[in-house]
Amino acid sequence: MDPSRHIKLRWLHGTLGDVTMTRVQLWQAQPQTWQPAINAFRCETAVRICVDLAGVEKSSIDLQVEPKRVVMRGTREAPEPTDHAVQMLALEIDYGPFEREVPLPVEVDVEQASAEQENGLLWIYLPLK
Repeated sequence: MDPSRHIKLRWLHGTLGDVTMTRVQLWQAQPQTWQPAINAFRCETAVRICVDLAGVEKSSIDLQVEPKRVVMRGTREAPEPTDHAVQMLALEIDYGPFEREVPLPVEVDVEQASAEQENGLLWIYLPLK
């Protein structure tokens, strides 16, 4: 396996001439699956999960709720400027296909589960069974 595939370049400082490697791959035709960040809370009557999905269209989110787990899948397009970029200064925003599984510590009522997207956050409401 090529070890350079596991390098995640978070910030470009200086020039690429400063990097001593035989091959640097900055862009892949098919990006690896990434995991969105979450905050999860067990409340008195429900489990609430907040998922950071800024820039993801509602139509591209697949949310699967089971009694003891939640699985989120989807895709985020690469955010790029509309005018011609001459230099990449930072590349920190994950894009492409994503998947996140959240095991639940309690059983939830799948039929009453709901979700809403607001300000780039997906809020999942899972009432306790």
